[in-house]
Amino acid sequence: MRVNSVVTILLLVLTTSCNKSPASLPVISPRKIQYELYTNSDFSDNNTNIRFSLFIRTKTKVLLDSDLAPMKIKDIPDASNKIIIIKTVPNNDTSELSVGFLYSIEGIGNSWHLDTIRAGETFKLVDYAFQ
Repeated sequence: MRVNSVVTILLLVLTTSCNKSPASLPVISPRKIQYELYTNSDFSDNNTNIRFSLFIRTKTKVLLDSDLAPMKIKDIPDASNKIIIIKTVPNNDTSELSVGFLYSIEGIGNSWHLDTIRAGETFKLVDYAFQ
């Protein structure tokens, strides 16, 4: 009887100790960046050409550099009709990213709206009200 008890306990120990679950790998979700471009100002008389581009960069690499169609400053939409563009970046690099808008006004020059998405952040809203 005693042998049966020892065998039963031994079998219990062996079967429960051998059921190890595999180590779970961390889930790496992509980073989503939502660009919003609009104006709160009245530029209805301004026929000057403007070119906007979106960018995403690490410290050493350009991940996105995308031009929008050229437009007149008067054609930049108001807040109720804003231009919304969503870009997804695979999160294979957990470093900080620089994001934003670059723009060039014909005959005037270049400027920008810069922002940052921190390491580990999975969503960033780049909200730019052109002035």
